[in-house]
Amino acid sequence: MRYRDADTLSDARDRMTRRGLFAPALGLLAAACSPLSLLNSLGPRDRGARRVVRDLPYGDDPRQRLDLYAPDAAGRRPWPVLVFFYGGGWDSGARGQYAWAAHALAARGFLVAAPDYRVAPGVHFPAFIEDAAAAAARVAGVAAGYGGDPVRLGVIGHSAGAHLAMMIALDRRYMAAAGQPDLIKAAAGLAGPYDFLPFDVPASVNAFGRAPDPTLTQPVTFARADAPPLWLGHGVEDVVVHAEDSTILCERMQAVGGRCEAKLYPGLNHADLIATFSPLFRGKAPVLDDVAAFLHRELG
Repeated sequence: MRYRDADTLSDARDRMTRRGLFAPALGLLAAACSPLSLLNSLGPRDRGARRVVRDLPYGDDPRQRLDLYAPDAAGRRPWPVLVFFYGGGWDSGARGQYAWAAHALAARGFLVAAPDYRVAPGVHFPAFIEDAAAAAARVAGVAAGYGGDPVRLGVIGHSAGAHLAMMIALDRRYMAAAGQPDLIKAAAGLAGPYDFLPFDVPASVNAFGRAPDPTLTQPVTFARADAPPLWLGHGVEDVVVHAEDSTILCERMQAVGGRCEAKLYPGLNHADLIATFSPLFRGKAPVLDDVAAFLHRELG
C-alpha cells in the first residue's frame, strides 16, 4: 500500500491499514539492511571525521565491542556524544558495515560510538537491549578522553537499531541497571519498529517470542512525559517497517506530555532513509541535516 501527502501524523495513520502489512514485512528487516554495507566501498566517506578507537570492549562477549569516530578538526570541544545502533532484524549486522554512517555523523560535530550487540538466535530479548544500555554507559565512561562530553549524550538507530535506541531511552530499567539512569538526553530513530505485536513472523518470534510479557518489548509501552526528547524519521515508501510505527509512538508521546518530532519523507523506502547519510544519496532528502539539527539543538 502507498499513500500520498502524509503531511500530518493523523493523515499518515488514516491512509494506512496496519494489520496484514507490517507483520509480514518485519521478517525482511535483515535482508533490507545488509546491502547498505556496500556504501563503505561504493561511495566516498565524509571528510572531516576519523575512527579514533577500534574494538573497545563493553562486555566479555566477542560482539560486545564498539568503535569510536571523532571530528577531525579540534573545533568546539567537547563534542556532544552519539551512540549509533545499526539495524539487522535483531539477528544480524556488524558495526563495520556502517562505518560510512558513523563517519557522516562524526563529520557533523559529534563523537560517535558504533557498537555491535548480541543477536538472535544466540540470545533473545532482553539481551540485545541490555547490550545497548551497557554500550551507552561504557561510551559515557570514555568519551571525555576522546573529546566528547558525556553529559550531552544521545542515542540514534536505524531499523532494529532504532528499536534498541528507543527502548533504552524510554524504559528506565535498562539504563538504571547499567548504572546511568539519567544518561540519555535525546533519542533519534530512523525507520524503527516501535509497535509490532503480535509476534507472528520469524524475526519477531526468534528475538522476542520468549518474553513473558510481550508488551514490555514495545517502545510505545514506555511513552512518558519525562522521557528524553525524541525525533522519529520514516520513509513514506517503507514497506519493511511502515511509517505508522513512527506516527503511533510520536502521538503516544505527545498524548502523555512528552516531546517528540516525527518527519515523513516522501519517496524514501526502508534502506533509502539511512542511505541518505552517504554522500552518494544525500541529495534525495535532508535526513542527515534534519536529525543532526535536532541532536545539536537538544544536546547543546
